[in-house]
Amino acid sequence: MSGAMSAEKPRTTYRDEEGQYRPEAGHVLRTLAALRSTCLLYPAGHPAIDAQVEEFLRHARILLRGHSVVRLDVIRGILHCDGTPLQRESRIHARALSELTALGVDSIHVGAGLKPDEVRTVGAYLAGEHRGPGTGEPVIDLLHGRGVSHISLGRVLPINHRVRSRPPEAPDALYDDGYRQSADLARSTFDSLEQGYAPDVRAIHDMLEVLVGRVARSSMALHQVMALKDYENRSYLHSVNVALLTVRLGERLQMDQKNLMVLAEAALLHDVGKTRIPVEILTKAGRPTDREWRTIRRHPLIGAEILSELEGLTPLTPVAALEHHVDFEGGGYPILRDGRRPHVISQIVSVVDVYESVTGARTYRDPATPDEACLILARMAGEKLNPALVKAFVSVVTFFPVGTVVRTTRDELAVVVQTHDDDALHPRIVLVDLDAPDAGTGPQIDLRERDDGGAFQRDVLESVSPADYDIDVPAILRHVESS
Repeated sequence: MSGAMSAEKPRTTYRDEEGQYRPEAGHVLRTLAALRSTCLLYPAGHPAIDAQVEEFLRHARILLRGHSVVRLDVIRGILHCDGTPLQRESRIHARALSELTALGVDSIHVGAGLKPDEVRTVGAYLAGEHRGPGTGEPVIDLLHGRGVSHISLGRVLPINHRVRSRPPEAPDALYDDGYRQSADLARSTFDSLEQGYAPDVRAIHDMLEVLVGRVARSSMALHQVMALKDYENRSYLHSVNVALLTVRLGERLQMDQKNLMVLAEAALLHDVGKTRIPVEILTKAGRPTDREWRTIRRHPLIGAEILSELEGLTPLTPVAALEHHVDFEGGGYPILRDGRRPHVISQIVSVVDVYESVTGARTYRDPATPDEACLILARMAGEKLNPALVKAFVSVVTFFPVGTVVRTTRDELAVVVQTHDDDALHPRIVLVDLDAPDAGTGPQIDLRERDDGGAFQRDVLESVSPADYDIDVPAILRHVESS
């Protein structure tokens, strides 16, 4: 990389007094990724941005002690600091590394004398505020022209570029603005907790107001949550999805606005205990061993402890974190005193958590389709899940939610564009031309239509993955909404 910083002989070691690799290299990348997320959420000058800038500077200055420049490079997924591979830090901060490299940031050089305004400028740049369309200006020159001389970024690609792997941690794009904002803030919240810092509870409440008031009613957001998923739905995105669907269930149960906010907060934060579980266990390819499973089963207790120490949360939020894996009849984990049943808020979160988990991909299995997930819930109703809540939830999501790609009994491919409360198995669909799946939408058909003999003219034969047929579901939904 070229830039304003001079060459320097790489240091020969990156170990501390105890012989362990210092963590600041990974923290610098993690806080840079968190800064970008914060800049996406808040306007320039917001205190949340200032806090992330200070956090970045704190780690960078520790790393720079006695050196004029630090070179951080990500090579084939491994973080290198001045040429030294940091395997442990690469595992711990794998999500931040993946996020930055997906943006094209493979190399970051940080120099002594770094100023807060330089960090703010880089954060804003990564968030897209300084990206001039078609300028062709080199990144080093673009940032230097804005007063940045102590940070260099290597190979920055367009902000919407994504390097896909299977299964990725998130969809290629988040089409609903409110859903995207909620996901970004949830990611920032989980990042803070993973680093041992208290998240901004006021910002969480602001996000929940958006989620409860607007996102839960967005057909585009619901499509991304409920349709067939081919991405790994762990951590922050899983929690946003659970919160959104929980609000929908709460509305079906006729909860008022105050209780919906309580429910949404509990759902969003139910899995925070996983921020204290080793990342190599959570991201392991394949099923966990018995020992790893025992470690994972500690996350409800850990989550309850974390949340009980945060000021500004409702008392039921740590309760739901503790109880969301406790069965309706008292089994599961952890075991509650006197065999009592979990709180109804915990029972609601449990139903949605199961659905959202099985419809998300794992490295060792494909995602369940929505109709398969509803059948799984039905089998668990009674002993493990509250049967009344399962029935209410299935009526919310239906077997074939909006955005699901289905094959009919006439061997037609179609996208579900409307569901019916009185008949979950026969939604309204729009046919898709396989010879031109991106050429717009075909005719709309209500599957409740019957022939002269009273039989349904069509039935849904199966759900299929849109990726297998190059069907652009969001484009079809937008076309239908605008017509």
